[in-house]
Amino acid sequence: MTRCVDRPESRPAHPCTPAVHPARSRARVLLTSVFGPYAQDDQYGSRAMNPMELYHNQVTRTQGPFSLRMFHRSWGLMLMQGNMDAPCVVLDFPTLDRFIEELRTHTYDIIGITSIMPNVGKVKKMCELIRQYQPQATIVVGGHLANMPDLHERIDADHIVRGDGVRWFRRFLGEDENQPIRHPLIASGFGTRNAGITVKELPGDVAATILPSVGCPLGCNFCSTSAMFGGKGKAVHFYESGDELFDVMSQMEQEMQVRSFFMMDENFLLHRQRALRLLELMEQRHKAWSLYVFSSANVLQSYRLEQLVRLGISWVWMGIEGRDSQYTKLRGIDTFELIRELQSHGIRVLGSTIIGLEEHTQDNIDEAIEYAARHNTDFHQFMLYTPVPGTPFHADMKARGLMKDESEFDIADIHGQLMFNYRHPHLSDQQAGEFVLRAFDRDFARNGPSTVRIVRTTLAGWKRYRNHPDPCIRDRYAWEARSLATIYSALVGATRLYYRHDPELHDQMTELLSELHAEFGWKSRLASALGGRWLLRRIRQEARRLAAGWTYEPQTFYERNAAVTDRPEAALCQCLTARVTPPAAPAKPRRKPASKRQPAAV
Repeated sequence: MTRCVDRPESRPAHPCTPAVHPARSRARVLLTSVFGPYAQDDQYGSRAMNPMELYHNQVTRTQGPFSLRMFHRSWGLMLMQGNMDAPCVVLDFPTLDRFIEELRTHTYDIIGITSIMPNVGKVKKMCELIRQYQPQATIVVGGHLANMPDLHERIDADHIVRGDGVRWFRRFLGEDENQPIRHPLIASGFGTRNAGITVKELPGDVAATILPSVGCPLGCNFCSTSAMFGGKGKAVHFYESGDELFDVMSQMEQEMQVRSFFMMDENFLLHRQRALRLLELMEQRHKAWSLYVFSSANVLQSYRLEQLVRLGISWVWMGIEGRDSQYTKLRGIDTFELIRELQSHGIRVLGSTIIGLEEHTQDNIDEAIEYAARHNTDFHQFMLYTPVPGTPFHADMKARGLMKDESEFDIADIHGQLMFNYRHPHLSDQQAGEFVLRAFDRDFARNGPSTVRIVRTTLAGWKRYRNHPDPCIRDRYAWEARSLATIYSALVGATRLYYRHDPELHDQMTELLSELHAEFGWKSRLASALGGRWLLRRIRQEARRLAAGWTYEPQTFYERNAAVTDRPEAALCQCLTARVTPPAAPAKPRRKPASKRQPAAV
């Protein structure tokens, strides 16, 4: 059973404070994600419809051979590994056999596991294996799974850590928890595949991931990430200033040969002073960077389009949620107009819509889905309205007696794509799963493949800014448009042929291809004619492969930090530290002794 449940930034849920580990910074640490394979149904909680792919799982799920396939590393593990002085090994995406092999061949003092809630069965199994092979090891569990209130009764772990794992591990290992963050070199994705082609990832092709902050102060009631890091009004900032951020990005640009950055921050532009200082430094040093960000609609509208363009914002993940949404971030905002304006400036938009809001019924769900699809975003995520433990939504449903007993569902199925874990006032579980699929299908049927939508938006940005007087802006848009005449023209040409029996989508592809031909001439015509027919064969092959049940799994990563000297087979992780001094925390005002209240004059 669990000895202690720890919230690094708040009062412990269990009245014990973990002592510093006896070995301190000499402790040998293993950090691991849950074991695969993932895209299959098994007894540990894997589900074929819940693969280890963000896009194919939640965004391009029904786009078949056009679905964007890629994987993302467990960035939290990489960040924690880089920020401890103790010898630390990361095992990311192991198989069960590979995890057992690691336990049998190497001894550890601390073993940490990160997971989401549907994978609690895997974590339980991994804890059992650790007790079997390394009973002396201290087991630490974190990630979104840590928000499960009775987790200590489900798994045999020593510590359940909610929130900032970097600070917690530094404290547990007796290290300075306030020392500067060492940021790992992280490629934003790997294994990219689309239209039957696995992309060759050359240096500079894949954006670098930056982790400026975790948590979101807006604190939407359903947001488990916000809840995990303190909830409404709170966030953990690894970089408080634009100066720190710019320095780390500059180092990463040089080390990784990149010019694009995925800012893994729940609402990056909300920290306005940091973002505008970053813009100021980018202009001073003539940086033509591209930034991919999460942002709420109200925060986006607080910036001028000129500022977003100069800051290099070229991709935005934005919550649309639903018609007449009561969320403050959407109040009074015409999301259709906002998205059209962003796309007209070459800013690609990933919209996110909730299926199963409290007002959704069988009678109005098609209207809600059509409302979402009409936004014609470049990508569109659809997720069920799910009260995840730890969120205000979950607390509300529990207080109202609407949460189901766990005997009524398998927690492995509560991943936002299949069924509810509470009693919806109007929809059944079967309808929930059907309506999510219907939303994906409608968006795809109406707007076509997301990768082709990207071509449309990128072309709009290129046409608008190719002659801009600012050389950095011209350079950035030219770099983003570098494949329009060749690879993208071939993709649009192949898609046009693929949809020759679908008049609406065929017309969309014909119009877009005509624009590409007009802009890039013979090169685009040749690519679409020859490359398009070759790519069409690959698309059809991919469709047959998927129909036969083919699944996609990530490779296993095995990495060490510099303190590990006996594992030459493990890749050495690389980290950067900001070379500028972070701003000092504002001094807390001293409280004056309360004066005696004087009687009111009569």
